[in-house]
Amino acid sequence: MDDHSTRGARKAVSAGGGPDASGQSGVIGLALAAVLTAFLAQGSWQWFAVYIGLTLLAVIFTFYRLPTWTPGLRSAYVRNLVAYSLVVGLCVAITLAPMMQRWAWLFPMPGTRSRCAALGTYESIRTEAALANLADRAGAALPQAQAVQSHDAVAGCLSATTTLWLPVYAAGAALLVGLGAWFIDRVRVRGETAAPRPNRPQQG
Repeated sequence: MDDHSTRGARKAVSAGGGPDASGQSGVIGLALAAVLTAFLAQGSWQWFAVYIGLTLLAVIFTFYRLPTWTPGLRSAYVRNLVAYSLVVGLCVAITLAPMMQRWAWLFPMPGTRSRCAALGTYESIRTEAALANLADRAGAALPQAQAVQSHDAVAGCLSATTTLWLPVYAAGAALLVGLGAWFIDRVRVRGETAAPRPNRPQQG
C-alpha cells in the first residue's frame, strides 16, 4: 500500500470517528476564558453579558458531545460531565447576571436593594455639596450630575451583590444540567442495550 492510500485511509478513519477530543477541549477552554473575562469585568453588569452567555451556550451545545455513558464515578464520562456542567453553569450565570441585577422578582436580595437606594441618595447629596459653588453657573447640569452619580452608585452596589451570589446560581444550574444529562444518557444507553434483536431465520 502506498503513502497516498495510507494517508487517505487515516483521513477516512478520523472523519468517521466522531468529534475530535482535542477540538472539544479547545471549545471548553475558549468558553471558560470568555466566561472568566466577563465574570471578572469591573463595574455594572451590562446587557452585552446576555449576548456573551447565549453565544457561549450555543457554541457548547453545538460543538461539544459527551462520551457514551458508562457506569462508575471514575469513568471518563463522569469527568467530562463535571467539566461540561460547570462550564454551562457559568454561562447561565453570566447570561442571568444583568437580569438579576435589575429585576427584583428574579433576584429579590432582601434588604440589599433598599441599602443600595440609600447609597444612591447619599451620592446625590454628596455631588450637590461638591458642586455647590457651581450651582449658579451649572444650571441643569447639577441635577443631571446628581442623577448620574446616584445611578452609578446604585448600579455598582447591586452589581457587587449580584456577583457575590452568582456562584450559587452557577452551581445550581450546573447541578441541574449534570443530573439531566446523566439521566438522559443513562436511559438512552440502557434502552439501546435492551433493544430486542431481529430474529434470524433458522437454517434447515
